[in-house]
Amino acid sequence: MKEIILNIITPEKKFFSGTITKLITEDKEGSLGILPGHMSMVKSLLPHICTFKTKEEKEMKAFISSGILKVDKGSIDILCDSAEWPEDIDVNRAKKAQERAEERIKTMPEGTDIKRAELALKRALIRTKIRNI
Repeated sequence: MKEIILNIITPEKKFFSGTITKLITEDKEGSLGILPGHMSMVKSLLPHICTFKTKEEKEMKAFISSGILKVDKGSIDILCDSAEWPEDIDVNRAKKAQERAEERIKTMPEGTDIKRAELALKRALIRTKIRNI
């Protein structure tokens, strides 16, 4: 089976580095599947649940905040603001973030950046969802 190296990197650490056989990620156009041998590209990523299969055929999922995807021959790099394994997500914190974002969107206080509030809401919803998978 063909393989490719996946690196998921945050400002704090190398979150994951290993050999995979398949990656499913998400950009503004929707879900994006990448297999070994995929053409080179660079994409902007939205907050999403990233799914990949290791060379041992183990399916793994992680929360990925917004970031950049770079695919080159032999490697995939995801550079993101944050990444979390489902078991590391604090559901209470995610729910509080969801409530804050919903309140900002609902009341629209002066100076509210609606796109930023919507992105915060999306992150919170995805973090809660992946924790419950």
